[in-house]
Amino acid sequence: MSDRQASVTRKTKETQIELTWQLDGEGKADLHTDVPFMTHMIDLFTKHGLFDVTLDARGDVDIDDHHTTEDIGIVLGSALQEALGDKKGIRRYGSAFVPMDDALAHVVIDLSNRPHMELRGDIPHRKLGTFDTELVEEFLWKFALEARMNLHVHVHYGTNAHHIIEAVFKALGRALDEAVSIDPRVKGVPSTKGSLS
Repeated sequence: MSDRQASVTRKTKETQIELTWQLDGEGKADLHTDVPFMTHMIDLFTKHGLFDVTLDARGDVDIDDHHTTEDIGIVLGSALQEALGDKKGIRRYGSAFVPMDDALAHVVIDLSNRPHMELRGDIPHRKLGTFDTELVEEFLWKFALEARMNLHVHVHYGTNAHHIIEAVFKALGRALDEAVSIDPRVKGVPSTKGSLS
């Protein structure tokens, strides 16, 4: 059993979140959040990344979904950074194209310790049910920031907002699975500087 796992708890006046993340998993998810759309997206991310994730997230959704969605990104990023440890032996880079019916998304990751996020392309609708689609960018930025990764997301095309976002989260899982995977040829960390921390 791999020890590349982390448990993170975040409690504020706005949210209470508990997360356990096993990087070398089987795609098992036990998710309970107050934002059903994000529960669905994290489930897709977990399944396609072959991660095992337990998540309980409660927040002030009577105001809106912003704080809970943002803080899920923060906690996931913190857990990823902790689970990776010194990053020895990882591939570091990951890339995945994923289609979902009319939509095509591409996600590229560098676990560089240089946090940055770029989201290119349009999500054509501002709402999916009660969920504000602008929160996808908020989630991605906070995830990248706390994980200290360089994350590029390119929505090539699509007309259905749900399909677009679903393609993004599936591609995110697959690209991250590649980036965190261990390559036996890598000695130490994959950097000429000798450090990714």
